[in-house]
Amino acid sequence: MCDTSLPAIREQLKQAYNTKLFFTDLNGRLKNLSVNPNEIENIMENGVGIDGSSIAGIATVDNSDRVLKPVMESFRLVDFGDRKIGFFVGQLFNQDGSRTSVDPRYALERAVEKAATENEMKFLMGPEHEFFLFNSDEMNADTHTDKLDYFSSGASDIGDVVRQEIVNVLESCGVKYEKTHHEVTSSQHEINLEPGDPLTIADRTILFEFVTKEVAAQFNLHATFMSKPFTGFNRNAFHIHCSFSDLDGNGLCYDENCPHGLSDKLMHFIGGLTTHARAMSIVQASTINSYKAYVLGKEAPIVRGWGLQNRSSMVRIPHALSTGATRMELRCPDATGNIYLQFATLIFAGLDGIETKADAGQPDMGSTYKQETQLKVLDERFLPRDFYPALMEAEKSTFLPQALGEELFNNYLNIKIAQWDEYRTTITDFEHQKYMHI
Repeated sequence: MCDTSLPAIREQLKQAYNTKLFFTDLNGRLKNLSVNPNEIENIMENGVGIDGSSIAGIATVDNSDRVLKPVMESFRLVDFGDRKIGFFVGQLFNQDGSRTSVDPRYALERAVEKAATENEMKFLMGPEHEFFLFNSDEMNADTHTDKLDYFSSGASDIGDVVRQEIVNVLESCGVKYEKTHHEVTSSQHEINLEPGDPLTIADRTILFEFVTKEVAAQFNLHATFMSKPFTGFNRNAFHIHCSFSDLDGNGLCYDENCPHGLSDKLMHFIGGLTTHARAMSIVQASTINSYKAYVLGKEAPIVRGWGLQNRSSMVRIPHALSTGATRMELRCPDATGNIYLQFATLIFAGLDGIETKADAGQPDMGSTYKQETQLKVLDERFLPRDFYPALMEAEKSTFLPQALGEELFNNYLNIKIAQWDEYRTTITDFEHQKYMHI
């Protein structure tokens, strides 16, 4: 594990080419600024000023000054071979020293605190990272880097080399990986890292995205976490494995006296997720492109429900090698969202399910992809199948403003409504092909 004491950080920063503080806007896009490592102690205490009005959803021009402070525990010295980067995740503060309520990380901090203080619970999170490696950041005939499929490999497979280099860089700064492999679609890859507590894993996800893009660029490739670049091919998912224990570390997900060994607390937690799934869809699948994968009968799970080892279910109970490894997996998110808000809404929804004793219902039987259903525009059995219905569900939700805080929720929704309006008024090739002959 990386030594994150101040003396150790000061010593390691002597090796760094530069030192960066990372944070996210409400959309989840990475932002960073470089700081003088010789001033790190002062920066830890007093932070650095930024213009919050230039960051999506953070501040307005008439009240724009915010302070960014590094989280000491997030420090990593990232070795890219030709240079080393001092990496920190930052927290946003107001001028009076209080936490900025629209800092996405603050939403997750509140979720973790609520779980600990009101429910005496702590969480273990483990996301699966899927991404594409392309020859450029533009779509053309030479976009793909391979023609491989699930678990495949080939001679001079550049993707395998890039994946290994990513995990090598991460391991050099104390981040361990479990496995890597080629995913279903050409040029698509997956890397799984060790699980941990929500804040550590959310911060590590920021690190992972930074390292993945930097390593890809070293090979003259472009890494993207875009949900669905190709029609008719699988998306980039962001499956989140989640379990919880009491504050002493005793697991709370398994109970030998309950059906399937799944505790009442876990089932109520899942009930909270299925109850609030439509409302929090705009957070878990946060872009217009995300919903191109929400198709009944294919890819992303769209039926609100849970299943035992059922990969077509929105919430899956994976096979566990031991009772202590009993967990759930949320399969509807993708990596285009804001990781802090995704984790926060997952925790808040599950805790609400525990508090209200929400009924998760019976497990999905067979593939939900093959269910015979009459399609309707509005069908609450499913997750929203488009960005606009997801916006409507969020807008009428009482859960989301309470979970995220009124200011963050309103700012987030305003950003998403503006994205929808831009998309709604943009003329596409599809329309030309469909209607030019009229």
